[in-house]
Amino acid sequence: MTAVEREHQVERHGDFLAWGVADAPLPPEAQSGDMCLVCGTEDGVLIAVIDGSGHGAEAAAASEIAANLLRAHADESPVTLVLRCHEALRGARGAAMTVAFLNLRDRTMTWLGVGNVEAVLFHAGTLDYQNAERVLLRSGVVGYRLPPRLRAEVVPLRHGDTLVVATDGVQPEFAEGPVPDGDPQQMAERILAQHLSGRDDALVVVGRYLRGTPG
Repeated sequence: MTAVEREHQVERHGDFLAWGVADAPLPPEAQSGDMCLVCGTEDGVLIAVIDGSGHGAEAAAASEIAANLLRAHADESPVTLVLRCHEALRGARGAAMTVAFLNLRDRTMTWLGVGNVEAVLFHAGTLDYQNAERVLLRSGVVGYRLPPRLRAEVVPLRHGDTLVVATDGVQPEFAEGPVPDGDPQQMAERILAQHLSGRDDALVVVGRYLRGTPG
């Protein structure tokens, strides 16, 4: 297995994920309750964005519990990962989360959302919401109440597809018009700057799927 991991870049099976993240805690808090995990596995990359209920240190503690669990079991299915987090967060603050596994072996993405962490897949050649795919968010709070039937969806990946995941501190309009272009880090920073609501912690993670060696 060829495996190369550098800052903000993961390679598996000759394909790559380039990624970037930007976040902002709700003032005057010094610590954000929003957290992201980008973790390489044998077959691909797990991307998870966790929004601990509320904000501040207690919300951050809930997100950290979930992130550590996801990292330890990153090769499991998104449904299993959400169920694990649900059990681990019982009795603590719950969380909203979206989990996406990009399988770089078979070039698919499996994703699942509980709560209000938005995720949009923009297909190569366009950053227009009208041509994008959006994760189906199921109502509930991980650690408190899950939907009765928890199912993930699988979508194919194409070279240049761009995944954007954002917590509810980012105005949902970020995905309703053209999204800022650029590399994933630039995109994450621009989306945050342009759509920060100022009412909650905010986090944006952007991942771009690339076949072969990136230019």
